[in-house]
Amino acid sequence: MAAEIVNPRSDSTDEGADGVGASFDPAFALHRGGKMAIQATVPVRDRDDLSLAYTPGVAKVCSAIAERPELVHDYTWKSQVVAVVTDGTAVLGLGDIGPEASLPVMEGKAILFKQFGGVDAVPLALATTDADEIIETVVRLAPSFGGVNLEDISAPRCFEIERKLQERLDIPVFHDDQHGTAVVTLAALRNAAKLTDRALGQLRAVISGAGAAGVAIAKILIEAGIGDVAVCDRKGIVSAGRGDLTEVKRELAGFTNKGGRTGSLEDALDGADVFIGVSGGTVPESAVATMAKNSLIFAMANPNPEIHPDVAHKYAAVVATGRSDFPNQINNVLAFPGIFAGAMKVRASRITEGMKLAAAEALASVVADELSAECVIPSPFDERVAPAVSAAVAAAARAEGVARA
Repeated sequence: MAAEIVNPRSDSTDEGADGVGASFDPAFALHRGGKMAIQATVPVRDRDDLSLAYTPGVAKVCSAIAERPELVHDYTWKSQVVAVVTDGTAVLGLGDIGPEASLPVMEGKAILFKQFGGVDAVPLALATTDADEIIETVVRLAPSFGGVNLEDISAPRCFEIERKLQERLDIPVFHDDQHGTAVVTLAALRNAAKLTDRALGQLRAVISGAGAAGVAIAKILIEAGIGDVAVCDRKGIVSAGRGDLTEVKRELAGFTNKGGRTGSLEDALDGADVFIGVSGGTVPESAVATMAKNSLIFAMANPNPEIHPDVAHKYAAVVATGRSDFPNQINNVLAFPGIFAGAMKVRASRITEGMKLAAAEALASVVADELSAECVIPSPFDERVAPAVSAAVAAAARAEGVARA
């Protein structure tokens, strides 16, 4: 499969029968007919080609795989293709828009896999929001793929779906909204701390948002040795004493907030070194002003950061956002293509915490000699990124015993 740079099915010369003004909006013009296509990797020019690519030649390969199932990785596309699976319940900033409306995003994810990691991907938008049905569907489709990227599935179902698929499948299963965000955030935070002459262990962080991304970021920061981290939801700091916590948040309270803080997000920010926003909403400037000197502000909500960069720069030494029109964009495309490329290269049975930490360290190292307040994370178009992440992930997989090649 390959992403088509030129779409022969597009038609930007008129409005079209659907009434959408493609000729006036370049986004519609680019999307007409879809953003990707299947492309053969072998020719079928004559009878000899046909007899090898299909019958009778293909029967020899099928028989060999039937006798030795591991050969499927060598003689089919399985080892280099990811399923991008969604139910359309948490799409970008659009929310629950359904499977069909999610397809443009899933196609986009697939072409990013190819463009930035050399990994082929197939979008699969499922017409169910039932966790068990999603799990069973993916398990039945899994023989065709070398990895599963879960995408835009709302919390808390996303946690259960990922966990149960990891238990039942022997290929990498990775919910990018959680772990891709976490890996890139950790990489940027490592460099921001280095730039301000601090170690992660010296930092107290506050995460605004206890959904998929917030939980994963908290976990990876703890794994990486952060001094302390408190996570806040709409009702304030997630702490063990609250009686309204879900199962996921109770678990979260068990390994975060070592300082035992209670109260609101504003209370948590008082004296904090780091703010990480993955929730939307707005943080008042008065609360930002109470943060520690040389604070680090990663306000990543799109399109409106929780703390606008103009405000953040008044108080912070380093500012990052989720937007491409400001420096230090926390963009998942820096992580997931290389992570899957590395995991699938060694036929890893899963993606471990160690592999994610290795990915973050490798990503940070790409710009380690170029650090500035406006460069704590590479550009998505930095050609060094995917090879560095892929190599680190493959090495970690071997070290942790989950590699099979």
